[in-house]
Amino acid sequence: MSLSRRQFLATSALAAGTAGSRLPLALAIDPVKRPSDKPDLKLSLAAYSMRQFLDLKKPTMTLFEFIDYAAELPVDAVELTSYFWAETTDAYIEKVRDHAAKKKLAVSGIPVGNNFCLRDDAKRKAEVQKVKDWTLRAAKVGAKTVRIFAGNLEKGDTLEEAQKRVVAAMNECCEVAEMAGVLLALENHGGITDTPEHLLDLVKPVKSPALGVNIDTGNFHTADPYADIAKIAPYGVVSQVKTEVFPGNKREDADLARVIKILKDANFHGYVALEYEAKEDPKVAVPRFAKELRKLISG
Repeated sequence: MSLSRRQFLATSALAAGTAGSRLPLALAIDPVKRPSDKPDLKLSLAAYSMRQFLDLKKPTMTLFEFIDYAAELPVDAVELTSYFWAETTDAYIEKVRDHAAKKKLAVSGIPVGNNFCLRDDAKRKAEVQKVKDWTLRAAKVGAKTVRIFAGNLEKGDTLEEAQKRVVAAMNECCEVAEMAGVLLALENHGGITDTPEHLLDLVKPVKSPALGVNIDTGNFHTADPYADIAKIAPYGVVSQVKTEVFPGNKREDADLARVIKILKDANFHGYVALEYEAKEDPKVAVPRFAKELRKLISG
């Protein structure tokens, strides 16, 4: 049985108060109704920035060591990508939660990889269940958001039919998210979310206060990615900031000051996670970009 919007807001406010921050909420059909007229950006570090060290196939860094690393940087939180969790037991979740708290870091979110476009009902059902499971884990670890994907068109499929399946899957997942007091954040991640219009075609039909957008600043390979970031920013509940952009698929350094200004102009409230994917050694680059983003956010 899903919570009413009023109950969801109350539950989320309680969770946010416990974690020392506020959850931005919205009916997905509309831009997010922010809790105040002043932007409130908090800096996080995405575990994906250290993916080559956290890769479970041959790890040289544990999730706990990543948290230790982030604690030495000027960030408020860590984003703990699901790909790098060695276990999913309750004991492990509690250990991660307690370790982050000990290091005085919030858990801004848990990115999940999924594909809701799949036509095979059983396979798509498994993807839905994965998101539901991680949503409940996110609640246990104290995370504010769960990043989700829409997916890619399969051969012979149509955009309209794929969109219907994705919307239905998100509606189902939102029921769990509402009960858990967690926000699902659909990312602009290519595929059927390659443009702001395609992304919002999926978000707007979902009438749940538990759905918003994850603004990935490096994922629009359009003619003007900055303009397109601005189009989805009003719907954002979390953001992943990359240090590169790809106008017309051409790689170039991101104008981070411009990116942060776009978020502030949209009165963004939420976590901004540095997700480093460029070629430089992340252990060298991440501290530099974390300091730059902290300065921009504070300015």
